[in-house]
Amino acid sequence: MTRRRTVVRRAPGKLFVAGEYAVVEPGNPAILVAVDRYVTVTVTGRDEAGVEISSDLGPRGTRWQWRDGRLSPRGTGDAQGARAGLAHVISAIETVAALPAGRGSLAPALSVSVDSGLHEDGTKYGLGSSGAVTVATVAAVAAYRGLTPTDEERFRLALLATAEIDPKGSGGDIAASTWGGWLAYRAPDRAAALELARSRGLAEALSTPWPGFAARRLPAPAGLALAVGWTGDPASTTSLVSDLHRRAWRGTAAHRRFISATTDCVRAAIAALEAGASQELLEQVRRARRELARLDDEVALGVFTPRLTALCEAAEAVGGAAKPSGAGGGDCGIALLDAGAPRQLARLRERWASAGVVPLPVRPAAEGNEG
Repeated sequence: MTRRRTVVRRAPGKLFVAGEYAVVEPGNPAILVAVDRYVTVTVTGRDEAGVEISSDLGPRGTRWQWRDGRLSPRGTGDAQGARAGLAHVISAIETVAALPAGRGSLAPALSVSVDSGLHEDGTKYGLGSSGAVTVATVAAVAAYRGLTPTDEERFRLALLATAEIDPKGSGGDIAASTWGGWLAYRAPDRAAALELARSRGLAEALSTPWPGFAARRLPAPAGLALAVGWTGDPASTTSLVSDLHRRAWRGTAAHRRFISATTDCVRAAIAALEAGASQELLEQVRRARRELARLDDEVALGVFTPRLTALCEAAEAVGGAAKPSGAGGGDCGIALLDAGAPRQLARLRERWASAGVVPLPVRPAAEGNEG
């Protein structure tokens, strides 16, 4: 019996620090941090043609067959429904399979297993599971096929795979899962990147500059500790971002003011991180919270829930700074506090518990996804 080759890759989750909503528009900056909760993807060869996928983020043990470069489910008439729970895994497999490889065909026979630490009993924490599973799947399938993409090439492949599903997403989660640590990020034009890949091929899309895109590591905050609280209310980033896109607010003076103010805030926060200016960073986190609150007031988007508000107020009460992380509407919030004052952190956790906010035992992940 031939021993089947196995490849394992993992990618960390993420938290937004500043720049939410504005970063969706190409070229606007944001700050993210990767966290030490991971999605692990294992790829093993199969004797039988097609792909078998088992995921604790979706259906287990589903079987797929290749048709014209795409995967179609076996044994079900509801192809769209079958893809829904595994959309990011499937798109990542299809994207990497479209690349010429040193090992295997363009229709590889694979068994793909997904294990996520970014949720609890089926409930997502809001730590970027879609981005992490896409990055980990791209890396695992690429390595299995004998490919050695660079960090940026893995990011581009994962972003293209995600944009096939939802081109509105900024890709910040994908960048954090790829590079790890604290990260300054600017989103490319996803529609233009997709069109480039479709019209000129994946190889061209991986080598041609993407307007607006930039990603670089930042130093960790000097003298500050990161605390993460979970509201217990899952939120849909895709739904919230899509809702904002549909609003008449876009293109108004208020919209332009939000983009300008948020961009200025993110730039100031990046400068504070690079200078080790902890008090200035705390002030920019507070400013980012105020900008999100103003956006919420103007368009009634539902960014701030009662628990997210309580999370932020608790941090302020003990001398820290806090804000929702990501699109809001539930999920997580972050707080930065004096790293040399453990009693401050203990008091924050007590206040969070009283407000129904669950402290998550997560820390920044220094490393991102490996190729």
